[in-house]
Amino acid sequence: MIPEVTLETATSLGLTPEEFEMIQSILGRVPNYTELSIFSVMWSEHASYKNSIKWLKKLPRSGKHLLVEAGEENAGLVDIGDQLACAFKIESHNHPSAVEPYQGAATGVGGINRDIFTMGARPIAQLNSLRFGDLKNDRTKWLLKGVTKGIGDYGNAFGVPVVGGEIYFDDSYESNPLVNAMSVGIVKQGRVISAISKGEGNPIYIVGSSTGKDGIHGTTFASAELTEDSADDIPSIQVGDPFMEKLLLEATLELRNTDAIIGMQDMGAAGIICSTSEMSAKGKGGMRIDLDKVPLRQQNMEAFEILLSESQERMLVCVKKGREAEVEAIFEKWDLNCAHIGEVIDEDRLYFYYHGDLVADVPAESLVLGGGAPQYDREYKEPAYFKEYQQFSIDTVPEPEHLQDVAWFLLAQPNIASKRWIYEQYDSMVGTVNLTTNFPADAGVVNVKGTNKALALTTDCNSRYVKANPMEGAMIAVSEAARNIVCTGGEPVAITNCLNFGNPYNPEAYWQFVMAVQGMGKACEKHGTPVTGGNVSFHNQATIGGKTVPVNPTPTIGMLGIIHDKNHQMDMAFKDKGHMIYLIGESRNDIASSEYLYAWHGIKASPAPWFDLDYEHRLHQVVRKLIKHNLIVSAHDVSEGGLFVTLIESSLPNGLGFDITSDAENRTDAFLFGEAQGRIVVSVNNKHENAFIDFMMAEKFPFSTIGHVTRGELRVDDSSFGFIEDARKVYDNAIHKLMNA
Repeated sequence: MIPEVTLETATSLGLTPEEFEMIQSILGRVPNYTELSIFSVMWSEHASYKNSIKWLKKLPRSGKHLLVEAGEENAGLVDIGDQLACAFKIESHNHPSAVEPYQGAATGVGGINRDIFTMGARPIAQLNSLRFGDLKNDRTKWLLKGVTKGIGDYGNAFGVPVVGGEIYFDDSYESNPLVNAMSVGIVKQGRVISAISKGEGNPIYIVGSSTGKDGIHGTTFASAELTEDSADDIPSIQVGDPFMEKLLLEATLELRNTDAIIGMQDMGAAGIICSTSEMSAKGKGGMRIDLDKVPLRQQNMEAFEILLSESQERMLVCVKKGREAEVEAIFEKWDLNCAHIGEVIDEDRLYFYYHGDLVADVPAESLVLGGGAPQYDREYKEPAYFKEYQQFSIDTVPEPEHLQDVAWFLLAQPNIASKRWIYEQYDSMVGTVNLTTNFPADAGVVNVKGTNKALALTTDCNSRYVKANPMEGAMIAVSEAARNIVCTGGEPVAITNCLNFGNPYNPEAYWQFVMAVQGMGKACEKHGTPVTGGNVSFHNQATIGGKTVPVNPTPTIGMLGIIHDKNHQMDMAFKDKGHMIYLIGESRNDIASSEYLYAWHGIKASPAPWFDLDYEHRLHQVVRKLIKHNLIVSAHDVSEGGLFVTLIESSLPNGLGFDITSDAENRTDAFLFGEAQGRIVVSVNNKHENAFIDFMMAEKFPFSTIGHVTRGELRVDDSSFGFIEDARKVYDNAIHKLMNA
């Protein structure tokens, strides 16, 4: 039974009383339930960005490599040379994954890949960024297993390699994990498909899978807080079919090679209503749609259910009139639905009919971001904890007597240890483009076949830093992503982001968002990496000790870099015994927000680690030149776990070790385990050492010799810290042991 439309009905769908009044003003009447449902999903935070768009508009959105500005198309589009463009984007699927981790993660992967190939680009790489609670808890293990299997099963069957990612564990994500999926594709310039409909009388088709009741009001679900009853909303979660998506991919790319279509859009969040309204608004027109012509897989569906369904593997296509048979033949070849459901009209209106009855009549422009969707200024204020965190002093922390014990302890921490248990479930080699399968590097490197170029790709964010100082933490996230690109020999060129925060109506949570966006903007300006688009995910909360608190603010950065010459690709691995190890940048007497301080000492209140944006940018320029001039044989940035973990990770690929001497000016624990930013470890072949030193002296950038590569022993200040093969056992097996405990 369809509910009566009242203010109570509107609020139950996530609309405010003021928004209910706005809808009546727009329509000039009280909406029916189908129309109310349309506004509820299109004006949800997930679809409209109503609480974030004013701040997002302040981010840098244009640059020399960008072919479209942020928000213009389904994904960012970057000129990579050779008449090729790269489409890339990252999005969240947090709430669905919290209540049904397998399908939540799987459909997140499917949705982000569709955003890429809807633009006419073939997906060639996937990445992800994941956050979970304490891995000792059974629920966390269940979530991790489900999410990992969902990502692996969908991506492996679809046939796109996972080339990078990150995973962190923290109590704040206990009940609300974060699942952010990124996809990257390649398209020839001139073959890009736009998400637009125009031309009165041009037919509108729905193609791909049939429509069911899965995902109805899914955007509303994604825009609300998780509660103990959220599991009851499992019908809001979509079910994915990667094999159907593979067919849809090939059909779409075949369609791209014709000139038979005007535009096309993925049917993801909010389903048919989202695609019809956004394509119409972009083309400054409207549509007349017959919902009874939509292929269904369930009987007795109401009109609003057909409109709002988020059934997967579907597209909306605007076809040139007279070319219908050509388009239909392509989808018949791939055994996919291709149903003519309406046509373009020359007015700002969407008319939806069902069995001949007009069931909804709404202006397209009134529904969309940048059109009639509301935009709000929210209150924000600095949380009390912020000043408390700044009062931390390293002098209050005793230095452990046996640093060997700390070193081995850190190697076993889930945030530090190898993520092999996770990534070995993903196919990283399908498509034969992954250039880091056997040569681990700070970023994933993907071959651009037929050129001398490669793409460097990474996802980065240390949310502990962001909580400690949202502005600096976000700058660090962008800078670490750029640092990782640089360490592979790439030029950072653009980012996509996935902004995961708490309730925007909580002034302290919103302050974290505002500060982080400002920090991100500053860092992107400095590094020349404009924002191509992305996703905002609010209402990520956790209940800890009976109190509801936001998850650690997590502005995940997905960065694209270009390696202009594959001969200058760099990896992190030490190459040979006797090679010299140098630190580019300076050691600092700093352990703030480090895994060492957090896990070993149990101290959670400290500021973000040392960071200077100008210094960081200068570091990147120096290391890019070192790689270009072939003066180093490995490069690996210092990040989580500090210098010791960096050295271990550089030693592991070839089973080598290191013999280093600590900096006498700083505490040894800070030298080994501090996470001060702006540092990269490089190794130098002895025959190039003089040239390396001459270059660094000419650059006038801080650097120091810290030691040399050994055959396998790990030595610090003439003391043995063990052997690399023993470290490998701890580092490689820590998560496996926890998952099987």
